[in-house]
Amino acid sequence: MEYRPLVPRRPLRVEELYSVHYFEYTGTYAFPGERHDFWELLYVDRGEVQVRSGEHSCRLRRGHMIFHAPGEFHAFSAVGEAPDLVVVSFRCAAPEMAFFRSLTAEVGEEERALLARIVAEGAAAFSTPLNDSRALQLVRRETPPFGGEQLLAAALEELLIRLLRRGSGPVEGAPPRESTGTLVQVMDYLSARLDRQLTLEQICQDNLVGRSQLQKLFHAHTGGGVMAYFDGMKMQAAQRMIREGRLNFTQIAARLGFQSPHYFSRRFRQATGMSPSEYERSVKMLSELSGLFTDDCANNG
Repeated sequence: MEYRPLVPRRPLRVEELYSVHYFEYTGTYAFPGERHDFWELLYVDRGEVQVRSGEHSCRLRRGHMIFHAPGEFHAFSAVGEAPDLVVVSFRCAAPEMAFFRSLTAEVGEEERALLARIVAEGAAAFSTPLNDSRALQLVRRETPPFGGEQLLAAALEELLIRLLRRGSGPVEGAPPRESTGTLVQVMDYLSARLDRQLTLEQICQDNLVGRSQLQKLFHAHTGGGVMAYFDGMKMQAAQRMIREGRLNFTQIAARLGFQSPHYFSRRFRQATGMSPSEYERSVKMLSELSGLFTDDCANNG
């Protein structure tokens, strides 16, 4: 019997890396802007930023990501709370990258895990400080962990592939990029009303958008419906409040508009697979993103 090999298809490859950053900015920071001939992604890990991308401007909060295409002017400024940002610059010539032109997306747990891996592997593989905005080149450590650059590139490629798969079919079927303004507007609207029980009809009415249009927009950019996204925001807020440790579970339930602590606990378990008290005792890697690269820098510095 003669075996015939199959060469795996790899339609999307990261060919070059230009920067891997984790910035902790002040609440008054403003980046005047730049343009370059490679791709850049910006992820908001904490706080809010006002981002200019080409001729458009939008506000991004924690959990949002935006892509800047080669040659596109981009700038940003902090809004209120001091923001923490992940910035990764890279070259990828795949035609599928057209999907990411001016894309704004909500990042889920799996994508956050990939971002954490990118930052951690970058800190371990390169001596270039993660917070040095003036660095023009990544410098390899003398004794980096084996395969770190490959794992970093693989995590970045997986992140891109997952976002592509989450889109509405082929690249040409993606929603118009001007619709991202409506998306961010509704996301901001929901974020400001986490203490309420909203209906889809109320959300559409208050934001002057049709029901089917809004559902299609959210499915394309978040992979789920509007109400599922709102529930997810509540659960993310609950996890943050539990980590902060300033409120008890009854107070958190009230802050997030739940009818009772028991109902809150049941919804929390459905969303996370554990009760609030179990979560409180657990070690959540994703909530310690800065600790990941701090430890790696200490171990490899």
